[in-house]
Amino acid sequence: MSKKQQVLARSVPLDAPAHRLLRVPKDFRLGAVDPRSAPGYSGNKLSAAADLKETGRVLDELQERLFAASRSGATPKVLLILQAMDTAGKGGIVRHVVGMVDPQGVEHHAFKAPTEEERAHDFLWRIEKELPGAGHIGVFDRSHYEDVLIHKVRGYADEAELERRYAAINEFEARLVAADTKVIKVMMHISKDEQRSRLAERLERPDKYWKFNPGDIDERLLWDDYMNAYEVAINRTNTEAAPWHVIPANRKWYARLAVASLLREALEEIDPQWPPAAFDVAEQLARLQNS
Repeated sequence: MSKKQQVLARSVPLDAPAHRLLRVPKDFRLGAVDPRSAPGYSGNKLSAAADLKETGRVLDELQERLFAASRSGATPKVLLILQAMDTAGKGGIVRHVVGMVDPQGVEHHAFKAPTEEERAHDFLWRIEKELPGAGHIGVFDRSHYEDVLIHKVRGYADEAELERRYAAINEFEARLVAADTKVIKVMMHISKDEQRSRLAERLERPDKYWKFNPGDIDERLLWDDYMNAYEVAINRTNTEAAPWHVIPANRKWYARLAVASLLREALEEIDPQWPPAAFDVAEQLARLQNS
């Protein structure tokens, strides 16, 4: 068995492909997802740590092959979109999942409130500028979806404008897929009680004060409105080209394993290959020996 086959033959932790377990169905209802559940996984926190480490080994080789293939003209790339309420664990995904691969092959961007210049353009203008290049894994910590979620909850846009934006997102993501981008859309779903606990921890520990933003409580007061906004946005933009995946996130160890599995499956589908030598290997070996 080749090294490639040995790597990809290692055990898969979930009992079914993550993209099937976690993909949202038609007429999706967010309330039907238990934030404490662990779909497809019968292990625990301890076993998940071992499974995540093993998945990371596979991811590391696949990502290196993706990056290497692009040096000889291959165009595939991956875009991981992370959406969630505050404290759901997006940062943990970036650190513990994306952090398992070579950072030179990763392009990470955390979208904040738009600047004055960005507000002068269509909402997708600033997104287009941060798309990953060939051979890279792009990570959006929040994304263009903020421009429908917040606008719906806060009433910054009317329904006609929101519908225009849903349609624009679908067209935009279809273009990305047509341009050889594998789009992985993830909504990390935690419960309101779990968020309270995580915010409380930030207020109880001096080493976590820096993570706390008083505005998080303002947004929390609109929890039900946000859940409705997420449900509507997911249903309006859950396409064949770029489907949504909702991951129960009360258990951080499960959410990390689930996202790692989605990334692994996306890279396995791309199946990047090591580029062939662009030189005569024997000739170069001879030159090296005589140098």
